[in-house]
Amino acid sequence: DHTPGQFPNRGNPNSLAEQKYEFRVTLKPGIADKPSPAQRMFFGIALNGVPFEPGTAEVWNNDRSSGWHYQAMSGFMYLGLDRNHAHVQPNGAYHYHGLPVGMIERLGATKDKMTLVGWAADGFPIYAAYGYKDPGNAKSGVKELKPSYRLKTGTRPDGPGGSYDGRFEEDFEYVEGLGDLDEFNARQGVTPEFPDGTYHYVISNTYPFIGRSWRGTPDPSFFKAPPEGGRRRGPGGSGIRPPGPPPGGRPPDGRPPGR
Repeated sequence: DHTPGQFPNRGNPNSLAEQKYEFRVTLKPGIADKPSPAQRMFFGIALNGVPFEPGTAEVWNNDRSSGWHYQAMSGFMYLGLDRNHAHVQPNGAYHYHGLPVGMIERLGATKDKMTLVGWAADGFPIYAAYGYKDPGNAKSGVKELKPSYRLKTGTRPDGPGGSYDGRFEEDFEYVEGLGDLDEFNARQGVTPEFPDGTYHYVISNTYPFIGRSWRGTPDPSFFKAPPEGGRRRGPGGSGIRPPGPPPGGRPPDGRPPGR
């Protein structure tokens, strides 16, 4: 329902192709005994049918045992993301790594209202970056909701070394109460669709953008299928050659390209 960027492009060698998905989510989501990490699965599905994918599988030095995973939205690694914070996998699958800008514009979203943008694999709703100032009061006004993650201080103890600068997932740490959202980039509260309140995820403008784990139980239908024809994917599964800086370098304000 919006125009994607040009693919292939300098950072992404893959061409768009129509996909056939069948995702299922429970109508009665609940908090699970243990969280589930979003590994090898799509986090959720946007209202327009495009999946949300929080991380990448690109790793430092192409060494999966290193424990250092490149962060898609950092701006340090040019992955060919378009203005919708999306790009394409080798099988032609278009997917979001952050706020789906084009879809949000078509929904008529503004900074003074909450906007439902999709559903997570565990059945809870996903909203854009703005929510009620008081999560229990729909008349309290709207603000941009802030995650509770920050960059670590100091230097990396191994692997790539150097200072924590945000290019790797492991450069960030969760600090309870630092922002408006919990470790799942979510919170409990009322929403336009759920006036009595619900747990809901938020796609934020800063890390982690999309949550890295579910609070509920994800449906198995969100496991990612292998590429068509069994083609082996490039480093980490995207067909993209890591790493490489974006044209012009990292955005000066630390936000991802296109924002």
